[in-house]
Amino acid sequence: MFSNRTLPKTWSRVSLALLVSIWLATAGNIHLWQSLWALPEITGLRGAAFMGAFGLGIAGVIFSLLILSAWPLVLKAVSVILLISAASSTFFMLSYGIVIDASMLANVVATDAREVADLLSWRLVATLLFVGIVPAIWVCSRPLRGAPPFKRLWQNALLAVVALGFAVGMALVVFQDMASVMRNHKQIRYMINPLNGLYASVRLGINQLPHQQLPLAVIGEDAALGSTYQATQRPLRLLLVVGETSRAANWQMGGYARPTNPELAPKLARGDLQYYRNVMSCGTNTAASLPCMFSALGKADYEDLKGPQEGLLDVLQRAGLAVLWIDNQSGCKGVCDRVPNVNTRTLDIPAYCATGECFDAVMLDGLDERIAALSAAQRDKGVVVVLHQMGSHGPAYFKRAPDAFKDFKPECTSNALQSCDRQAVINAYDNSVRYTDHLLASAIQWLSAQPNNDAALWYVSDHGESLGENNLYLHGLPYSLAPIEQKHVPQVSWFSKGMQQRLQLDTGCLAGRADAELTHDNLFHTMLGVADVKTQLYQPDLDVTATCRAVK
Repeated sequence: MFSNRTLPKTWSRVSLALLVSIWLATAGNIHLWQSLWALPEITGLRGAAFMGAFGLGIAGVIFSLLILSAWPLVLKAVSVILLISAASSTFFMLSYGIVIDASMLANVVATDAREVADLLSWRLVATLLFVGIVPAIWVCSRPLRGAPPFKRLWQNALLAVVALGFAVGMALVVFQDMASVMRNHKQIRYMINPLNGLYASVRLGINQLPHQQLPLAVIGEDAALGSTYQATQRPLRLLLVVGETSRAANWQMGGYARPTNPELAPKLARGDLQYYRNVMSCGTNTAASLPCMFSALGKADYEDLKGPQEGLLDVLQRAGLAVLWIDNQSGCKGVCDRVPNVNTRTLDIPAYCATGECFDAVMLDGLDERIAALSAAQRDKGVVVVLHQMGSHGPAYFKRAPDAFKDFKPECTSNALQSCDRQAVINAYDNSVRYTDHLLASAIQWLSAQPNNDAALWYVSDHGESLGENNLYLHGLPYSLAPIEQKHVPQVSWFSKGMQQRLQLDTGCLAGRADAELTHDNLFHTMLGVADVKTQLYQPDLDVTATCRAVK
């Protein structure tokens, strides 16, 4: 494909589109062919015949798209875009076992430069070169023959129809096998390069563009502070910690065999805090989960939401509380846009940021001063602070904990997780959980030291993570296909003695809810209950604390 010795001086657009289509259907779909061949249904000659027909069908669909764009400069530009996008998708699917859908694409769009840097590797460069860049250079260097516009138009349309007919014919030839594979292994449909990326782009555009153009829907206009604010002069201090990529399977307090919670586990044993073992996330990536978990709607209704809508922080602030969002990650995905917020990732504090990336404890540094800068009238009633962690964000887990908290060794120090021993990957991940344990213990200590305040802490992660189970890494699979590791998240609560008295809260009752089946849907209503904010939006049956406190 890349030799110049026998090439004609000029190329027809049909020949070029055909070769690019074949290249994308074969080399651009290495992960697809590996995944198909590993299926129990795909064996022997029949399996080989199915894969051959499937591949020809994919090539036919790609060719129909390319030939429709077979105009001067356009064909080469479209070919280059498809080659590079297919190469990128190939790397991530091969390396981490992910698939490409609209949710994953939204997550990619929301990724910042530092997160991209964590993904860079020689494997990525090699895959981009072999599958995408070199073929793209070759395509750009081919001179194309001209043709009259009208002739080009009808020929392109005719060839596209023929190619689509060919693809349909190939599908019909192996329809029985294809129907079985697609029904039993739904993830396969998200592996077909570059059609997966094209479909995801269209779906993302359909879902996001109209949503963003609609006006923001205001909610909780009736929000008001409850009776506890008249019954006591002590202001509220509510610290909500949003974990990042922390899966429940690796939390000691949830039954994990390793001591990943050495600071919190003794508090749990004494009854000083509560751990909830059966909490499921709203999504499998931050872009999906974060806005959903702060929404009043719950997962099902949020996914059907047609336009932007205010969330928990807007309601708390409208009720009269001071609200502050502190981010040590890539942003709040719109959740904190209307409340005071700060990002700590760019700070230069040697104790926390010596490696060029700030560890999560930096969010507690100077927190008193940040709170003091908030509205005095609101602050005197109460303060709600949200800490958005870097947590266990992968694949560079080894960057998420200082050396003093790396209890599990050896750890994987590469972002190419499949190149590491799996136990080393788990060690690096467990060290990040160990550091989150320290952050929460430090946060509780900070809250306990607040003078004349009724304090509470609530922690929940946004989604989980795959660590090599079934050769899957990271997160972001479509929710219906995602393994439990990407959806099962840890949740912790702690209440000071003053807060227990304020709400007449029975923490023993809360401890008895450790095995209750909970989701992110509970967060909005639980925070309203804990903060004692009254609004018709509040649903007591979704408040984790409702049955355990006398103050309603």
